[in-house]
Amino acid sequence: MSTHTLQIPGVDLVYDVHGPLPTADGRPVLVMIGQPMDASGFGTLVSHFPERTVVTYDPRGVGRSVRNDGRVDSTPETQAGDLHALIEALGAGPVEMFASSGGAVTALALVTAHPGDVTTLVAHEPPIIPVLPDAAAAARARAGFKEVYDAKGWGAGMAAFIAMTSWQGEFTDDYFAQPAPDAAMFGMPSEDDGSRDDPLLSDRSWAISDYRPDAEALAAAPTRIVIAVGEESADTFTARTAVATAELLGRQATVFPSHHGGFLGGEFGQSGQPEAFARKLREVLDNAG
Repeated sequence: MSTHTLQIPGVDLVYDVHGPLPTADGRPVLVMIGQPMDASGFGTLVSHFPERTVVTYDPRGVGRSVRNDGRVDSTPETQAGDLHALIEALGAGPVEMFASSGGAVTALALVTAHPGDVTTLVAHEPPIIPVLPDAAAAARARAGFKEVYDAKGWGAGMAAFIAMTSWQGEFTDDYFAQPAPDAAMFGMPSEDDGSRDDPLLSDRSWAISDYRPDAEALAAAPTRIVIAVGEESADTFTARTAVATAELLGRQATVFPSHHGGFLGGEFGQSGQPEAFARKLREVLDNAG
C-alpha cells in the first residue's frame, strides 16, 4: 500500500493505493468510499480483493484529509468534486466503485456530475430521506437524535441515532412517543465531553441525507448503477432508502449479505459477514449484464 496526498482547493485529500498503477490485470481501479467513515473502515474488505488495485480515501474533513476552506459542512456535490479530482489524479481512466452509506450518496452525485468517471457503481444503502414516502417524518426523526446530542452529548446522541436507524418501517406516532434511550443500554458513555462537532450526530452532514437524486441524469449516464441493500437490514431506515432509491431509478435493489456495515471485520468494533459480502461484491462487479 502507498499513501498519497492530493492538494485541491479547500482540502489536502489523503488516499491509499493498494496494488499497482496501472493495474496488473487490466481491470479498472476499484475505489471504495464511505461517509463519514474514513479509509480505515475498508481494511477487511480490501483484503478480500488481493488481485485488484483498490483505492480508498478519507473524505474532506474526515480522518487525515484536513480542510483549509474554513467550513465544517459536508455536501454531496463538494465530495463528488473531490472524487472527480482524485480519479483524474489516478490517471487510470474510469473506475469501478463500491460506495457505502453517505459515500453512496456522494457516488450518485459524482455519476450525475461526471458520468464518464465510473463504469460500475455499487451504492450500498444510501441514506436519502427525500425518496421515502414518510420523508417528513424521517427528517423529524433525524432532528430528534440531533436534539438529544445537543442536549446531552455524544453517548446519548449515538444511542438515539441507533434507535432511529434500527427502527422498523415508517416513522409513526409510536416511534415519536418513545422516550430517548439510555446511553448505557447501547454501551455508550454517559459523560458529556462538551463537543458538538460529530459529523454523524450534528447537522453538518444533513445535505447528504437531504440529497435528491437526479433520476434522469443517472439514467442517461453510461455508468451501470447497482443499489445494494443488506439482507439483515430488513425494514430499517437505510434499507428503505436503498429500496426507494432503486425504485426511483426503475430497478430493484440487489441484496447483499449482512447489514449496513456488512463488510466490516472488526473495524470500529463492528463485524458483518465480510467474506460473503466480498464474494457478492465480486459477483456483481464481474457481471456486466
